[in-house]
Amino acid sequence: MQLKLLTFRRVAHFTTFFLVITALLGWAATAASIHLTGASLTAAWGALGLAAVATFAALFWSRRAGWLVILTTAGITAGLFQQIKPTEDRNWAFDVAHGVTARVDGDIVKLGNVRNFDWQSIDIANVSWEERSYDLSKLASVDMVTSVWDSPDIAHLIVTFGFGDGLRVAFSVETRRESHEEFSSIGGFFRQFEMVLIAATEEDILQLRTNHRQEDVRLYPLDLNAEHRRALFLSYVKMAKMLEESPAFYHTLTRNCTTAILPLARGIKPEMKMDWRVLMSGHLPSYIDQLGGFGDEVAMEVREERAAITPLALSAPEAPYSDVIRAAYRSQ
Repeated sequence: MQLKLLTFRRVAHFTTFFLVITALLGWAATAASIHLTGASLTAAWGALGLAAVATFAALFWSRRAGWLVILTTAGITAGLFQQIKPTEDRNWAFDVAHGVTARVDGDIVKLGNVRNFDWQSIDIANVSWEERSYDLSKLASVDMVTSVWDSPDIAHLIVTFGFGDGLRVAFSVETRRESHEEFSSIGGFFRQFEMVLIAATEEDILQLRTNHRQEDVRLYPLDLNAEHRRALFLSYVKMAKMLEESPAFYHTLTRNCTTAILPLARGIKPEMKMDWRVLMSGHLPSYIDQLGGFGDEVAMEVREERAAITPLALSAPEAPYSDVIRAAYRSQ
């Protein structure tokens, strides 16, 4: 019995050791493949291979030595990874070349680098970055927009604000890709992308998704009072200032387009905590509905159908865009 117990413990220990070192080396190899190329990448893989050999050799010498090598390898890897810093100085893709800037003077918010592109296709546009002013005393509406491009469980979030003078501005937290890069959810775990806050016209940021990408885009008017509308707008202003002063990395789970959801939810229900639907953002509408954020009593199936704006946008491409996508709500 004692021999069997001893054998079980040895097997369990070796299995744990193997899983830990495999996870560590897999993580380090992925990070290296994202940030290094050519000879540097080959050298990094060689170093990881030597680390693996040294780790198992140390394990056969003694358990303590094996774990010491693992901890040393992990410490060195973590230290090197921490040297990767976010920056503003890169050759950015043209659609994320500028993050929005913000200056507040009483009720007047001046936004710089408001994107107002005239998209000709998915990746071709007449470029225009503009400075615009918005009067918070005229802030009249807030709409939540979700855009699904693949899995229905994951949606990109855009929040758009309407003003009594007819102006609208939409905010979107996005990955700031370099000109040669494509979005990668894996890369988002390994500091591949900086984060950027885009402010744009609806004719730019929404029409790109409805008319050119033809994603499943849905628009949900939110039932917020004047105080909460203003607070939510200013939360984006605060984010813009923070990113202007100190660049940050995008993270697939913890710092992404749903960053705005908790401030939004707490504006509706201050005691609200993190919910799984913040991560599975395709289910955000049901989360907001549960909070009472839509105001009216409508079955979720009806709300989803009414929120779909891609068919509306495609049916009248020459009409005033912001009016067309809200036709379902005006006809109530």
